[in-house]
Amino acid sequence: MLQTLTEIPPGKLLITFLALTAIIAVRYFMISGLFYWLLWGRSPEKVHAIKLMEGTPRPGAVAKEIRWSLLSSFIYAAPAAVVLELWQMGGTAIYNDVNAFPLWYIPVSIGIYLFAHDTYFYWTHRLMHLKALFPVMHRVHHESRPPTPWAAFSFHPYESILGAVFIPLIALLVPIHVGGILFILTLMTLAAVFNHSGYEIFPKWWLRGPPGRHLITAAHHDLHHKYFSCNYALYFRFWDKLMGTDIMESEYDFLNAEAGKAEAA
Repeated sequence: MLQTLTEIPPGKLLITFLALTAIIAVRYFMISGLFYWLLWGRSPEKVHAIKLMEGTPRPGAVAKEIRWSLLSSFIYAAPAAVVLELWQMGGTAIYNDVNAFPLWYIPVSIGIYLFAHDTYFYWTHRLMHLKALFPVMHRVHHESRPPTPWAAFSFHPYESILGAVFIPLIALLVPIHVGGILFILTLMTLAAVFNHSGYEIFPKWWLRGPPGRHLITAAHHDLHHKYFSCNYALYFRFWDKLMGTDIMESEYDFLNAEAGKAEAA
């Protein structure tokens, strides 16, 4: 492994790093910008989504979110560039031959990665809420109140480093098809933008049903930005429910059963 790392030409690694930084930044601007315009940039009567928190971002808040997110793009690109170069040299567990493993392993491997990432995210997130670490690592992110789509990657560099290393590290160990990695990276971006949108874009029937009871959406994560001491996970409500840090249905009138029956009638 170390020998393979030393074989990567520094100039090629730099080009890969800069290219990935540009890709991450452009993707961030495109997706966050689109959802910010759809939800925050139009008149309220045109927005068919549920606003989750009262008020609007403070002056300068969006610009600050963008600056931190661009810095995060550089940090996220660094380990990704190393892994990309290692993959081209056969030094990772990423494969591109669909026949290398049974086809059923592709969705299974994606599930393994998502659950492992969610576990890592939950526990590191709780760690950053400790009194000694919160001001140093996580306060920047919680300055987004109410959050907007631009807050998707608005992290202090220490938090960005903590978040940037997991997927590259697991890609060295657990086999996954290259398409599975691309799917996960895309899902990560969409989840970050959706969860910080400040509006719930999923329909109420989805939130009241099995998907909403197990998967995280903006309504779930917005409560974390409101109360700080709950709803720490990224994709699934599993760890929050297991550890007693999950709240959602009790906080929203539109999610209670009586409201659902009234709407159906």
